[in-house]
Amino acid sequence: MVGSKNFGESYLLAEIAAQVLEAKGFDVKRQLGLGGTLICYEALKNGEIDLYPEYTGTLSQAVLKLPGKANREQINQSLGPDGLELLEEYGFNNTYAVVVRHTLAEQLGLKSISDLQGQNLNFAFSHEFLQRQDGWPGLARRYGLDDPVTGIEHGLAYQAIADGAIDVTDAYSTDGELQRYKLRILTDDQAYFPEYRAATLVRANASPELRSALSGLGSMLDETLVQALNAEVVLAGRSFQEVAAKFVRTNALALGLSAQTKVSGSDSMGANGWLAELWGHFLRHLQLTTSALAGAIALGLGLSVTVYRHRRVAEGVVYLCGLMQTIPSLALLALMIPLFGIGFVPAIIALFLYSLLPIVRNAITALSTTDPTLVRVSRALGLSPWEQLRYLRLPLATPAIFAGIRTAAVISIGTATLAAFIGAGGLGEPIVVGLSLNDTDMILRGAIPAAILAIAVELAFAAIERKVSPPK
Repeated sequence: MVGSKNFGESYLLAEIAAQVLEAKGFDVKRQLGLGGTLICYEALKNGEIDLYPEYTGTLSQAVLKLPGKANREQINQSLGPDGLELLEEYGFNNTYAVVVRHTLAEQLGLKSISDLQGQNLNFAFSHEFLQRQDGWPGLARRYGLDDPVTGIEHGLAYQAIADGAIDVTDAYSTDGELQRYKLRILTDDQAYFPEYRAATLVRANASPELRSALSGLGSMLDETLVQALNAEVVLAGRSFQEVAAKFVRTNALALGLSAQTKVSGSDSMGANGWLAELWGHFLRHLQLTTSALAGAIALGLGLSVTVYRHRRVAEGVVYLCGLMQTIPSLALLALMIPLFGIGFVPAIIALFLYSLLPIVRNAITALSTTDPTLVRVSRALGLSPWEQLRYLRLPLATPAIFAGIRTAAVISIGTATLAAFIGAGGLGEPIVVGLSLNDTDMILRGAIPAAILAIAVELAFAAIERKVSPPK
């Protein structure tokens, strides 16, 4: 199982490794576009994936928090307790960089990071960069920068800086977007950033055959070549699979393959190809939301019917369900990995937890606030509590209960797009890839069907509600 993070170069390096392994007879499955460093690292540590491309600086600073600028040997010593190992480096350094528009750099004479002091510019950095030990906090201290900063998705930052919405952002020095948007890398004149030398991160018990198959990638890539490969994706609009396949074919002998070896990369999909793929994402999305919603309805209504007569208990249940909503969606998905791994199961559980609150809150409120006069009349007629529930409370509560279910369904459909970050697929997958490439068309391939699905589900539940609600 080959994984990758959710930015372009990680997709590309992972795809190259996957195609090399396939060419050498391995049966390879892909879990590309997982969330940030934490999700990939935890997935590997827990055996959910077998390898993914990582960087020495990221491991030493963001994961292991080692002092100084550790080399690969020192990193591997620290990885030992987690049962992981960094293989031979690919040969290039994709360091963090601070970039500005070329025109702005010329206008203000910006050549180094130190030149940013006192410029009153609009700073926006990727969310991970804002939190990392080797990111903005340390950079600001080293260079004496006290400008306010905002967070932005890495893939969107390039378009934002090109449009003038922001002035300064972080980048990777080998990104193809640097050419596309004519950005200038400011010199790290105080040598703040460590080296980020790419290599394959595997579990320490990886087989000798796997290690041997990937050994050809050692010292094979330099900064110029990697930026050119990234640019083929970003500027030429070629897929990661195509670019990776071309690289593997061109370097077959160096990678230990014969010149006639077939690689798995294919040409760009035609209309039928991407429509079929989109249909698969749609069905997966529907499967995720339906499973989670069904579980939430069953448990939520069961809980509500059980506790609505006991005010204190009912308040506690609603409070606990509300706690789930306070946890950010992606954080909850990440927390699921050590317990349930990646993929379908943790996504279902997270969506189930998010769906509970509107169902439980609406049901308990509606059942417990039935008109007291009607309740007294039902008692006078000799109805038992169960009969009151069946013939009075539930019929009157039906509109509120369905409103809660409709709300939960829409929440689940929207939140399910984030499930792609933990390898669960669905309509979030084209959105994640589109964000990494700043490809609006691809983002819309996921966003529009998700919106249509939410509207369709809303209308369907509204129609069912009208049929089952008591006549007025």
